[in-house]
Amino acid sequence: MKVLIMAGGYATRLWPITKGKPKPLLPVGDKYIIDHILEKTKELDLEVYVSTNKFFERHFKSWAEKNGVELIVEETLSEEEKLGTIGAISYALSRLGADDYLIVAGDNLFSFSLEDFLKHYKGKPLVAVYDVGDFELAKRYGVVLLEGDRVIDFQEKPVQPKSTLISTGVYAFPRDVMEMVDDYLNEGNKDSPGYFIEWLLKKGVEIYAYRFDDYWYDIGSADSYLEAMKTLLKESKIEEIQISPYSKIIPPVVIKKGAKILGRSIVGPYAYIGEDCIIENSDVSDSIIFGGTVIRGSTIWRSIIDERCEIRNLELKKSLVGGHAKIQRGD
Repeated sequence: MKVLIMAGGYATRLWPITKGKPKPLLPVGDKYIIDHILEKTKELDLEVYVSTNKFFERHFKSWAEKNGVELIVEETLSEEEKLGTIGAISYALSRLGADDYLIVAGDNLFSFSLEDFLKHYKGKPLVAVYDVGDFELAKRYGVVLLEGDRVIDFQEKPVQPKSTLISTGVYAFPRDVMEMVDDYLNEGNKDSPGYFIEWLLKKGVEIYAYRFDDYWYDIGSADSYLEAMKTLLKESKIEEIQISPYSKIIPPVVIKKGAKILGRSIVGPYAYIGEDCIIENSDVSDSIIFGGTVIRGSTIWRSIIDERCEIRNLELKKSLVGGHAKIQRGD
């Protein structure tokens, strides 16, 4: 079996934050999203590959070399050109060959062990499923109907979901199913894992489900990103920083090297402060601030501020600020 982490999307729902950086390389705590996934694969002793695109290749290159992971790079440079998940899987198969595959969405954060997941894999397609507990929320995902642990129906983003149990972007597929990928695409079907599952069921393929509880985050919005940080940021990590005696840090936080916490500032709880940021006479909590940003005289709550911004004399709540922005109130 091979492990294939899908990281070729352009994450348009998180623009402008992800316009110039891939979503799997966004920080959650002191690790990137994809680091949390890779950590779970280490217990498997399997070859790990990451599927991405030409536009984001340079971002992943040093990360992949550091972690001993091979990149599979599709020749696309924009959202309009991208292959889609099933197309990217087909491209990876053309490079790596047919085999059993564990496929994981690269923007997925989940509580279960991949080792335990594969203990339930018996050579038939296996899908990790999670109960979101809300029919309105289920409409956004692939909805699963089970009989025991067998999938008997699958609806991709249904108007009227039959259950609140949804597919979470973690799949184990046997070799014979992987060999059906090109047939699926050649028939002109929608390039999405959910529709592929629907198609397999119509072909009479037996599909099974692995149910888990605790937590699952599809990092598709600012809210889900911040909630994931609150769940996974358990311990503080504070690097070489400058902090004034009148400032206060409330854990858990991550504050990267070169940051300056000046004046009467409060940072935390649940804050990520990137390298070389300046936080002066400001309160920052439940927020992610990327490197090189300057915040003065402001209150920042449940917000994401991209790199090299300058925020002065503002109260920002539930905001998403793109890189290099300069926003201030008054003089």
